[in-house]
Amino acid sequence: MRTDIFETHAHYDDKAFDQDRDSLLASMEENGIGTMVNVCASIGEFGRTISLTEKYPFIYGAVGVHPDDADQMTEETLEEIRRISHMEKFIAIGEIGLDYYWHKEAHEHEIQKKMFQAQMDIAREEKLPFMIHSREAAKDTLDIVKEYMEKGMYGGVIHCFSYGKEMAAEYLDMGLYLGIGGVVTFKNARKLKEVVEYAPLEQLVLETDSPYLSPEPNRGKRNSSLNLPYVAQAIAELKGISPEEVICTTRKNAEQLLFPEKIK
Repeated sequence: MRTDIFETHAHYDDKAFDQDRDSLLASMEENGIGTMVNVCASIGEFGRTISLTEKYPFIYGAVGVHPDDADQMTEETLEEIRRISHMEKFIAIGEIGLDYYWHKEAHEHEIQKKMFQAQMDIAREEKLPFMIHSREAAKDTLDIVKEYMEKGMYGGVIHCFSYGKEMAAEYLDMGLYLGIGGVVTFKNARKLKEVVEYAPLEQLVLETDSPYLSPEPNRGKRNSSLNLPYVAQAIAELKGISPEEVICTTRKNAEQLLFPEKIK
């Protein structure tokens, strides 16, 4: 079994990497990062992820619009997402979902839900897994995911999982994966640590959300996939297993979800 790390969620198209993107990505293989998914978020910047997938053999893409940009989405945006989803190296619809942290008004929530559902429709119709962002929108996110899973979906990840054990159980019971990143290393992340202890390792995947959410001991600095060993170590300690087992199993999980036919 491969022992290199599978990074399921990063944003190397972000301007935070403009000064050293190529040298940083060139260092991944020698540092044990074997595969990564660059995840679209903003309208108008899909091309940056396309370029990364074309330049680097180990980078794949997910295409979607973050809920922060939901109010800017049009039918043309949805058509572009569908078109890009047909590209060979695009393997998921994301990052999509709901975020009520900055958006408090009911009309904003309705726009976000409408665009979340529209992108879930694309994931279902194109037979692709989804990558969901959910912040302070626990019930609405769960209700929409349940609705779509009953229609028949192709799996997905709850990215940067931030809710409690009871909510985790709902997603795990649907056969979905939880994305675990740097927050699990934080001393005050009691709720997430409980979730990681509770969840089957077979339903966890590693992620960074780079350039955000660096783990300890690099908290507060720009994040990159090179920090994933800290995440694997934290999960291993919580579960009483080796970091190598965490890395191997999470790679297998990611491959089963994202490359059911391409990678064995």
